[in-house]
Amino acid sequence: MNCELLATCTALGYLEGDTYHKEADCLESVKDLIRYLRHEDDSRDVRQQLGAGQIVQNDLLPIIIQHGQDKALFDACIRLMVNLTQPAMLCFGKVPDDPVFRHHFLQVTSHLQAYKEAFASEKVFGILSEILYNLLQLDWEQRQEEDNLLIERILLLVRNVLHVPADPCEEKKVDDDASIHDRLLWAIHMSGFDDLVKFLASAQSEQQWSMHVLEIISLMFRDQTPEALVSAGQARSAEEKQRDSQELEALRQKEHAAKRSRTFQRGTRHSRFGGSYVIQGLKSIGDKDVIYHRNIHDFKNYTHDVGKAVRRVPKKNRQAQECKDKRRSALNVRLFLREFCVDFLENCYNRLMYLVKESLIREQTQQHDETYYLWALSFFMAFNRGNGFRADLVSETMSIRAFHFIERNITNYYEMILTDRKEATSWSRRMHLALKAYQELLLTVNEMDRSQDESIRHSSNVIKSNIFYLMEYREIFLTLLRKFDETKQPHSYLKDLVESTHLFLRMLERFCKGRRNLIVQRRRSRGDKKPSAAETSPEALAETWKIVEEELKTAGFQVKSLMESIVPFDATSETPLEEQRTEAMVRVQDSLLARLGPEALGLLRAAREVWPEGDVFGSADVEPEEELELLKQILHATLPRSSPSEPVVEDEDDAELEEEEFESVQVSEREFNFLDFIKKFASPNIMRPYLLLLRSYSKNTPHTNHCIARMLHRVAVDLKMDALLFQLSVFNLFNKILSDPAAAAYKELVTFAKYVLNHFFSLAAQNDKAYVELLFWKNVGAAREMTEGYSKEGLVEGKKPTWTEEEEEELRKLYEEHRHSEVPDIVETLLPLLSNSSRPRRQVVMQLVHMGLVDNSYFVFFYKRKGTQIVLWTEEQEQELEMLYEEYKDSDDVLGNILKKVTAKRSRARVVDKLLSMGLVSERRELYKRRSRSAKGKSAGKGMNEIFLHYDLFFCFSITGLSGPMLWLQNCLNKTAEDRKKDGLSQAVPLVPLTEENEDAMDNKSFRKLLRKLGIRGPANEQEIFWRIPANITPSQLHSAAAALSPREDEPKEDQEEDDSRDPTGESQGNEEKEEEEEEKEKEEKEKEKEVVSGEQRVQALRALLLSRKRKHHTSEHTGMCGSFMFCTLSQMTDISAPVKRRRKMVLIDEEDDED
Repeated sequence: MNCELLATCTALGYLEGDTYHKEADCLESVKDLIRYLRHEDDSRDVRQQLGAGQIVQNDLLPIIIQHGQDKALFDACIRLMVNLTQPAMLCFGKVPDDPVFRHHFLQVTSHLQAYKEAFASEKVFGILSEILYNLLQLDWEQRQEEDNLLIERILLLVRNVLHVPADPCEEKKVDDDASIHDRLLWAIHMSGFDDLVKFLASAQSEQQWSMHVLEIISLMFRDQTPEALVSAGQARSAEEKQRDSQELEALRQKEHAAKRSRTFQRGTRHSRFGGSYVIQGLKSIGDKDVIYHRNIHDFKNYTHDVGKAVRRVPKKNRQAQECKDKRRSALNVRLFLREFCVDFLENCYNRLMYLVKESLIREQTQQHDETYYLWALSFFMAFNRGNGFRADLVSETMSIRAFHFIERNITNYYEMILTDRKEATSWSRRMHLALKAYQELLLTVNEMDRSQDESIRHSSNVIKSNIFYLMEYREIFLTLLRKFDETKQPHSYLKDLVESTHLFLRMLERFCKGRRNLIVQRRRSRGDKKPSAAETSPEALAETWKIVEEELKTAGFQVKSLMESIVPFDATSETPLEEQRTEAMVRVQDSLLARLGPEALGLLRAAREVWPEGDVFGSADVEPEEELELLKQILHATLPRSSPSEPVVEDEDDAELEEEEFESVQVSEREFNFLDFIKKFASPNIMRPYLLLLRSYSKNTPHTNHCIARMLHRVAVDLKMDALLFQLSVFNLFNKILSDPAAAAYKELVTFAKYVLNHFFSLAAQNDKAYVELLFWKNVGAAREMTEGYSKEGLVEGKKPTWTEEEEEELRKLYEEHRHSEVPDIVETLLPLLSNSSRPRRQVVMQLVHMGLVDNSYFVFFYKRKGTQIVLWTEEQEQELEMLYEEYKDSDDVLGNILKKVTAKRSRARVVDKLLSMGLVSERRELYKRRSRSAKGKSAGKGMNEIFLHYDLFFCFSITGLSGPMLWLQNCLNKTAEDRKKDGLSQAVPLVPLTEENEDAMDNKSFRKLLRKLGIRGPANEQEIFWRIPANITPSQLHSAAAALSPREDEPKEDQEEDDSRDPTGESQGNEEKEEEEEEKEKEEKEKEKEVVSGEQRVQALRALLLSRKRKHHTSEHTGMCGSFMFCTLSQMTDISAPVKRRRKMVLIDEEDDED
């Protein structure tokens, strides 16, 4: 021990017999030890030295027992012991991988186990109980902060001592013998500390200690099972006696079988006269038969693997380790714990679980504290079931909220198993705990069904209706079985999962039997998909229209009830009204394609009320016959639909999975069919976990084997899918069960195995490929093919037809004949030459790729539709490109004319690259479009469209009294742009209105719409109250927006207006040459500044034009025109190509006259 530590420990005092004599500096020495622990290193050297010196056993515990009246000394000793007894896992963070630190970890653990043995004394817990009792007697007004700290430290000390793991090497105790943990529990009981724990759990004034209390209780019952405590002190039931007799009978039969086999193996001759035998038909390493040198009685157990070294299983593929087994404590300890459970359920359970649940929901606890809640729920509810079930004792955790809480934790734990792979074992244990809690909830609901009380049975039906209705609870076991991984989840987890699934299915089946129709919720993916070609063919559309027309005429065109629930547009959506109008038209067409005539008519009339202008959805006084004709036109129209881009050639299954991820989810209701639900279990991914558990049938309980057999029976008999079990490993397992000497104990499994084998051999007599099929796991389609016969030519319903050998040979010959031809599209040449000319282009391309004839299926498949994918240029195509360039090199748009005239359509970038590689042009700039003088005004007007619209909006705002807020907005934009230029950083800047005028403008809908069009976003959530300029807007864009919003009274000169009204891309050829020289010297920032300046100049010219019009027209006329300006500007901002009103057209005509 370190000399300073040794001196400090010596200064505490000394133990003489049973009396401890403390030194004068005892209190200061304890504080010094606390200070030493605070500065220990990563190896926890101070903690190890104090543990080796047995300071807790020889000094600290005698001090608190004999000098407990010294409050300061007692408080300091408790602080020191709380630190010394904290778990080794907390000291090191995790179990160290380094051998040196692993040794330190084990040393600290051994010292903790010695501390635990020292604490197993009634005197220690007697003084702790006395001090804690005195503190709890104080009212909250009299308690000081030091008192609350001491209460918490005593609870933490007891928690730490109970948490210390048992030493398996030292404690080799049998059941019903007292271990150190049992002695510790007995000391807690004899001192009355357990009564204080129950008081803390039930007292309303002590609810702050609820989490500490739950931790102590869970550690007290760490080695116990509810069944063992329920049966403590009671006579064995008839069921237990029967179960024990069955186990003994199975063991007796195995022993007799082993004795009989040994007798047969002994033989009649002496071992020295044993001979050598040749096994006919079994080849050795060479071409000769195997020579067998052992006793002939052992021949049936012969295998080639005899004598071989066992292959080492990689660590990542090893099965997950089981947790330590439970042991039965001494009888007096079990009786005391049983009484504790009874009192706790009656007085504390509901209140304590409510407080802990609230703390977990409000996130007022530490990480992983929910595991204590899950343990308490499963343990005490199981005890309540076994000890004369009373629903009122566990009412707090018997609710839908509890199901939802556990289901959410199971999902979270599974996600963490996948993401946090280093701690996958810990997350798997937590997941197992949550599964046990979920299983106990189901068992309790099942027990409520058997109650004599009508109200309890009604509550059970309400809970079952909810968990069977919602898909999350209904399919949770399907998901867990599919995702089972034996390398991360132990055998006990699989056992509980199989038993829980069996219980859930049994409850669901019983629930469905008493009802004719059960409505459940389902979620289906709803993507924006185009109608299939079969739906949009002329024949199909004609048939659809015939049905819809008859339905509408029968209903008399009456759809008032439907119109009340139909909303053609979403007022809160950011989608513009014009786009929503198109979407409404598509919805009408979709309703017609689905043959929902009344719904389509109702949607049409509702849309007409929203968009009356233009008579797009018909006029207001339209007749029913005219509506019918309009619906027919919509049905046959080709409407624009938003659809995701088609993926490049890839596996269809992957494409479907990716598509499902991006589809929206829609909740609907449907009638539930139990048999259809069972069909979801008919899958190899579900069967494998069951058969994995069946391998240990001899170690399983009879109930576990029954759960396995019942599920296999549902699939093989009820669904007639026994072919799913036609697999070699399954038959090997069945053979092991049938040849087991104790097979009489597994009658259910034996009967089922014989049933499956009989069906297989009956099938093998008809299907000569049945034995080959044994080598593979089969899905439902393959199983049906195996039993009902294989489809001709490999055709499977819903799948693509396969290629026969003759068709493959034909395709290969045709490809070899035409591969060197100069035809641009070889696939189009091959399609009509094939014997099966009905094959689509995609199948031919995929088969070419599959046969290795084509390397790049993307190029072959898509270049017909997309010219951008052609890479190779033929000699004729190069000559054609050179001729086209010579023809159009002096035109204003060289590249545009070439793209129009070229035969093989290619992208602009491909053509430019080819022109550069051929040396026809030296620079890309030579191919830019050149505009003539006469087109400048036209192009300038088109280029200034957006700025014109913003200034038009400003003109209307200035008339309506919002010119002040517009100037404030312009200043904010300019200031933000300057700050971003200066700092080089971009972050969202709030727009804070400091004047009443600006605040009113921020409430104006039109002003807000302008902010959105400028890219300024509104408050993202309830914590934001101001609009903000986003960080992704560049300073140049901010300057342009500010320039478009600021008015100017002075009128620029005509020559400046003429020069600045040009589009920046429409420069003359002389200016282009000048710009080429400048751009080689200048950087990209100067180009952006130049664009901003030219934009400001164009805006100034536009302002002058508008101000001149303002002087010509009367103020009242402008006021009348403001509404049309406003409407036009907003509609054109949304969609410039959208139709406008006649009044707006007249205004534009007047503007053109003014320009003339």
